Amino acid sequence: MSSLSLDEEVRLYSNNSEREKYNLLATLFGIIVALDYLERAYVRDSITAAEYSPACTRLLSQYMTMLKLVKDSVPSIEQFMDRYRMDNPAALHRIKVGVPATVEHSSEAGPETGKWIAETTQNFITFMDALKLKLRAKDQLHPILQELVTGYARFKGSKDWEGRSRMVGWLITLNSMKASEEITEEQSRQLLFDVDHAYAEFFRSLSGGKGDSP
Repeated sequence: MSSLSLDEEVRLYSNNSEREKYNLLATLFGIIVALDYLERAYVRDSITAAEYSPACTRLLSQYMTMLKLVKDSVPSIEQFMDRYRMDNPAALHRIKVGVPATVEHSSEAGPETGKWIAETTQNFITFMDALKLKLRAKDQLHPILQELVTGYARFKGSKDWEGRSRMVGWLITLNSMKASEEITEEQSRQLLFDVDHAYAEFFRSLSGGKGDSP
């Protein structure tokens, strides 16, 4: 009979498939903890609404992506948190609501406006991620940017935002290209800079009460 060595590392997995599963579960765990810290920081005024909103939306988006990847192992988020003894009520509340607190408690934004904010934020993230993943062709970028600009334009204050004119300018540039043509590395970096600027301006404007519904 073999004896168990107390110095021997206990493995959670015995093959690559199990290893990947536990890596995904660990990532989900980390996202929940990060979201909880973010919520508490916002409540304590340690970060501004302009800093909080995009960070919260990104974490919620990452959470939804991870949940799809581990759906066979995670029947519900409550069961997952209970299983791993997670005490993160702020994160659980934000996950259930599905949008940042700035949207949930907005005094001017009704249900539809809150939905538009969440959708537009997701479109920003999707487009910036596409550029970071080195997508360069017109037929890859144009549909995503078009959807972003369409959603962005629903806010009546957007006509005065500098970011809108920059993004429309890039739409015109992409429109003039053939489907298979690609933007250059320099253009990609400038486009990412301009969209990131528009993203920050979007949240500053909403926080200042300029992003009301049409």
